[in-house]
This record gives sequence, structure tokens and C-alpha cells, in this order.
Amino acid sequence: MLVLPTPGGELTTWSPTGPRPPEPPSAPPASRIAYAAAHVVADALADEPYAVDWDATLTFREHLWASGLGVADAMDTAQRGMGLDWATTRELVTRTGAAANGRPWVAGVGTDQLADGPATVASIVDAWREQLDLVGGAGAVPVVMASRALAAAASGPGDYHAAYGKLLSGAGGPVLLHWLGEQFDPALAGYWGHDDVRAAARELGALCAEHAGTVAGVKVSVLDAAVETEFRRALPAGVRCYTGDDFHYPELIAGDEHGHSEALLGIFDPIAPVAGAALARLDDGDRAGFAALLDPTVPLAREIFHAPTRHYKTGVVFLAYLNGHQDHFRMIAGQESARTITHLATLLRLADDAGVLADPDLAVARMRPLLLAAGVA
Repeated sequence: MLVLPTPGGELTTWSPTGPRPPEPPSAPPASRIAYAAAHVVADALADEPYAVDWDATLTFREHLWASGLGVADAMDTAQRGMGLDWATTRELVTRTGAAANGRPWVAGVGTDQLADGPATVASIVDAWREQLDLVGGAGAVPVVMASRALAAAASGPGDYHAAYGKLLSGAGGPVLLHWLGEQFDPALAGYWGHDDVRAAARELGALCAEHAGTVAGVKVSVLDAAVETEFRRALPAGVRCYTGDDFHYPELIAGDEHGHSEALLGIFDPIAPVAGAALARLDDGDRAGFAALLDPTVPLAREIFHAPTRHYKTGVVFLAYLNGHQDHFRMIAGQESARTITHLATLLRLADDAGVLADPDLAVARMRPLLLAAGVA
């Protein structure tokens, strides 16, 4: 039993009562494509704040594959733009590629190697191409991530079409595009040349239609299920929609009579065994069983991803620590301090309710020193 602080400032006792995570499926789910966006494990004993513990980082990817999910690497869950620099990203992609051994994985293609300051469309495309070559050479499906540099340089939709058109016309193979909303990164406000989210969706849909032979899918992370559903239905044949909506993912993955979203989700990192088991139920045609497993994880996801949403990575790493996937609660660039102790206490309760605590006794033992450090005896 622990004494935990609540968001209102009161103290309350808690002991685990929730279900235990289900056994992983015997084979990857086939009815949906599903990737977990994976975090990186910091080296807590390194002298510099950006070092990665490579053994723990790659072991965690083995956990995701064993849970029946694909791995989405070098994306924002891995702290791209929040501590993970380009040199370390290169090494991450190379190491994951060597470990994948034919198992499903995708990797982010960004422009974060560009120097700070104004960039041109040409320099942005060159940066994307450099990363595209790395990711493709490592054996991953490239995910072309939204570019902060392009958001700063573009004066309207035409600049987005010009930049993406140049990249996609020479991509040499299928790619996924990533629409990351400003909730996740304020520097991406007005992406695709529109402040209105539905106008931006139409702009992106037109781009997909122009390059349908190259764009295999789009990851949509705007936290608006209605917008994603409208966008999904408007996509050309052969272009899949991957939900990145960490608030509404069960309904979007389940879909309706008009179709469904595939999954590429940050929340699948901390709930991988439950997500894999739920998708296996869906693969068997058991929609009720799918919902029974996945729906209880939504309150946990909403707490992890609440505003400011860009700090969701703290909750992801916290749960990896509670579940024994890393020996410490430290993050690259000290990002573990981005959330409060009451937030972490709420996550512990909700993780128990959702059945994602692999070993409740371990979770209790690992929570105690965090509470003591925060002055909760």
C-alpha cells in the first residue's frame, strides 16, 4: 500500500487491484497494421545529458515485437526535437535496423540536422533525403515527419506542395507521411498552410492524391476523431490512414462500415501487451473482446497526453520504469521533470485500472523513492 498525492493536494492510500496484463498473442495481428512508437532509455550514469543506454533501448524494442506489435522508431516518442540529436538518431536507426531481422518497423525521417535559422525549400528537401537514405538503407519503411524548418519557411500551401512534391517524386519507394498537430509540437502550428484543421486535412489529402503511387499511408496525430475519420474516408485507394490519436484510438482502430484506421501510437509503448492482445481479439473477429481490453486504457492515455501534450514522453518513460523495462526514471535532457508528482501518482492508479502493471509489487517499490523525494512520506 502507498500513500499518494492527488491533483487536489490531498493524500490518499492506494494498493493495486487491477487486472494483470494478458499473455502476448502467439502471432502478430493480421487484421490491422499496428506500430508502437518507441521511447529511448537514457544512460543515467553518463556525464552528458544526451547519452542513450543502447542495451536497454534495444531490449525494449524486443519487448514491443514480442507483444505482437511493430516498432516505430526515431519519432517524437523517442524525443526527436526534445533531446535526441541527429547523430544519436543515426545510431538509433542503424542499431534498430540490425536488430529487426525482418520484423516490422518504420522510422522517422526529419530535418533536424539543419542548423538553427532560416532554411530554404531546397535545403529542407535535401535534409529529408539524407535521412530517407539512412532509414531506407537500414530496412525500415520511412515516415516523413512534419518539419519545423518547413513550418517556419513556408508562406502558404504552395510551399508545402513544392517541398513534399520534390521529395516524393524521387523517393524511390513507398513512404508514410506524418501530420503532427500543434498539440504535440507548437512549432508546427499552421502546417500544410492552414490554421483550420479541416482545411489542412483537405490540403494533405490533395497531396496524397497527387502522389498516391508513393504515399502508402498517413499518420494523423491531431486528437480529433471526427477530422481523422473524414480524412480517412477521403484518401485515395491504396493510401492507408494510421491513427496517432492517443485519445480515441479504440474507436478509430475498430472502424465502421466505411473502413478503419491502422495504428501508429505513442500510447502503445506503455500498454504494449494489452494492445497486442486486444488486436489479436480483433483479428479473431471479437470486437467486444477488443474493446474490453483496450477501452480501459483510454483514461490512462488521456492523462499521459494531457496538455501540454508534448510532455507525454515523461509518462511513457515513467511506466517503463514501473514495469521494469529500465532501472531508473531518467530521460534525455532531464525531461523526467516535465510532469508533477501528482500526475505520476494518477498514472500509477490508472495503469493499475487498465491492467498494464506487469508486477504491482515492483511498481510499488519503484514508486516509493519518487514519493519520498517529493516529500510524501
